[in-house]
Amino acid sequence: MLRLALYQPDIPQNSGTMLRLAACLGAAVEIIEPAGFDVSDRHLRRSGLDYLDHVALTRHRSFAAFEAWRAAAGVRLVLATTAGALPYTAFGFRDGDCLLVGRESAGVPDAVHAAADARVVIPLRPGLRSLNVAVAAGMILGEALRQVGGFAPAGSGCPPG
Repeated sequence: MLRLALYQPDIPQNSGTMLRLAACLGAAVEIIEPAGFDVSDRHLRRSGLDYLDHVALTRHRSFAAFEAWRAAAGVRLVLATTAGALPYTAFGFRDGDCLLVGRESAGVPDAVHAAADARVVIPLRPGLRSLNVAVAAGMILGEALRQVGGFAPAGSGCPPG
C-alpha cells in the first residue's frame, strides 16, 4: 500500500481533500503534527466528510516520531518539493513508498529534505512557483499508483459527495 504523509498541514480543507483522495485511491495517510488546526477525528470529519471511515489514518506527534515509525517499518520516503530535480514521472515508485507533501505556507524544513530518500518535482512553466498541495498530491499519487498497479478495478469509483 502506498502512503501519503502530510507534514504539519495548515489548511483543513486541503487536508480533507487529501484524505478523500487517499480513501478513494486506497492509500494510507500519515499526519505529522503539529498541524495548523485541530486534527481530531471530529474536525477531520468536517473537512474530510464521510471519507474518514475509509482511510487508514495515523497521526505522528512530531517528525521525529514519524521518522522512528518509518525506520521501524522500513518505509521509503519520497518528498514532493519544488526544490526537487527529478520529475515525478521519471521516478521509479515502489509499493509501500510514502509520498510526503509539505505545509501549504512553508513546505518542509531542510532537515526533512535531508531525511527524504528521494525528492521529486512537478515540472511547471517558467515563472510559476507551485500547485495547490492537494492537486500536487493527487498528481504524484496517481502516477505512483499507475506504476505499482495499485488502482482499484474499473467501475469501483468513489462516489461523489
